[in-house]
Amino acid sequence: MRERASEDTRLLWLLLDADRWLVTGLFSAVLFCGIIAVGHFHPSSALTLLTRGDPIETLFQALITGTITAVTLVLTLSQLVLSQELGAVGDQRDRMDGAMQFREDVADTLGTAVSPAEPSAFLRSLVRATGERAQTVQDAVDESDLTEEHRDLLTRYLDDVVSNAEHVTDQLEGSTFGEFDVIKAALNYNYSWKLYAGRRIRESYAADLSTDVEESLVDLVETLELFGPAREHFKTLYFQWELSNLSRTLLYVAVPALLVSITSQTFFDPRDFVGVTAGISDALLILAVTTTLSILPFTILLSYILRIVTITKRTLSIGPFILRQTDRSVDVNWD
Repeated sequence: MRERASEDTRLLWLLLDADRWLVTGLFSAVLFCGIIAVGHFHPSSALTLLTRGDPIETLFQALITGTITAVTLVLTLSQLVLSQELGAVGDQRDRMDGAMQFREDVADTLGTAVSPAEPSAFLRSLVRATGERAQTVQDAVDESDLTEEHRDLLTRYLDDVVSNAEHVTDQLEGSTFGEFDVIKAALNYNYSWKLYAGRRIRESYAADLSTDVEESLVDLVETLELFGPAREHFKTLYFQWELSNLSRTLLYVAVPALLVSITSQTFFDPRDFVGVTAGISDALLILAVTTTLSILPFTILLSYILRIVTITKRTLSIGPFILRQTDRSVDVNWD
């Protein structure tokens, strides 16, 4: 995924891999340092700025209103997530039938009686199966009388499938659903390009492929087709999991944030804090701390939503649609 990303890897780490509390802390630190820097280097002293008019009252009144509004939105968001699980018995039966049918299709493809129940094991089995199917195709290619050009083309494609499948399988080993590791590993498997390339090889060179190569290639493509809906299903479940965690966290943080905002608006008078600590006005330090704490619900919301929208952007399409630049070396001799 990092090799295919257009963003800087450090930015990608911040958006996806970093712990959400760490990201929240980084945002809070930037906010705190920004307030200190602007107040300290302003031509007028911080005490003068904070006692000119009523900036403190205006600021914390807005923060109180914003926090209450955010909590209301969180409750609405929770209801939206919950609504996905509600429905008439007929709707629930249809969902159950669809899930069971998909699991049976995967079990048939994997050659097992029952497909794995845990998401990480389910995806790991599918990814491992694509690697095994690719190796089967490679064995058939080695025994065929294909031209050197076609043999090289298939070998490059199959080597990419096998190496990527092994890497993602290792990442899924021991992963637990609810953590980002499962979705991260699924994002690292660029099945869309593999599906597109496999179908194009099959259609472009159908007359030149032996029966064994073509049949094994069909098995590989069918297995790749199952990975798409599986990834989207677990991505949806992960979003619901994250949104539920976000809702609960914001509700926990909202009361302390409101407490800080209300007490600051009511009792904080910059004229009571005329001292200086480490060259920074005490009034400015108190303002920076209370503002950072009051806006904590927003920074938490921002840290969670950044990951969700980044995943959404990287998984907009399902199937053989490639929306970003990727390795297309296999296409060199197709046109």
